[in-house]
Amino acid sequence: MIGGNMDPYRAIKYGNPPIVEVVVEFRFVPAELWDLTVPGLVYDRLRGQFPRKRLLKVLESEAAAESAGIRQEFRLADRMQFLREDEKGFVQVGPDLLAVNHLAPYPTWEGFVPLVHDALVAYIGIARPKGLRRIGLRYVNRIVIPANPVELADYLNFRPFIGPGLPQRMSGFILGVQTPYDDGRDILRLQLTTDEPGALDSVVVLLDMDYFMARPEAVLLSKALEWIATAHSRVQEAFEACINDRLRTLFSA
Repeated sequence: MIGGNMDPYRAIKYGNPPIVEVVVEFRFVPAELWDLTVPGLVYDRLRGQFPRKRLLKVLESEAAAESAGIRQEFRLADRMQFLREDEKGFVQVGPDLLAVNHLAPYPTWEGFVPLVHDALVAYIGIARPKGLRRIGLRYVNRIVIPANPVELADYLNFRPFIGPGLPQRMSGFILGVQTPYDDGRDILRLQLTTDEPGALDSVVVLLDMDYFMARPEAVLLSKALEWIATAHSRVQEAFEACINDRLRTLFSA
């Protein structure tokens, strides 16, 4: 049985949120060798919500905490994708993997979590995994600031620092930090980069927030939704800490 409170933390509601994509990804400890019939059987359980399906080849990445730091691996893999009619929400199933994505417009946390719950219950009911090797919750935010040039300190608390003696104007940047939680069991990775603006009189940045379980099998399968709720709370708190009231005003418009 999948446990956990479905709504322990109510996210701040913005009229114009910057979220362009949210994804929850599970990687499982299999009970046996991967069965190629699993994706089709999962689709049969979810086709009422996700009637469309397609086969994808994707480049997967996986990060794990080691004594020498964070190790990241990449590989090409097949996935089945099940989509809603509007293709804004979709489920991906691959060998010992389940992901639930939602593109903008974001349906709020209360609208997204039931999709995760239903997909997870369907997958576990078919594949019968032994445990969780990894869970991740990721939000990608595209923040448009209607000014150019921009003083980032007027909008962001998480931003590049350029010391005296260096040119202060930037044409682009990439900034990243990783923060451990729960004695290193979980990691929050924040990355801020510039993006191509849609208009000459604006500056666009991407704030990528990825909270993941860094220690394999550190969370019981029965506690998966509880872990996701905690992850969401921490991502939301970090997001609010990254921005200031000027951005909040833009998001509330």
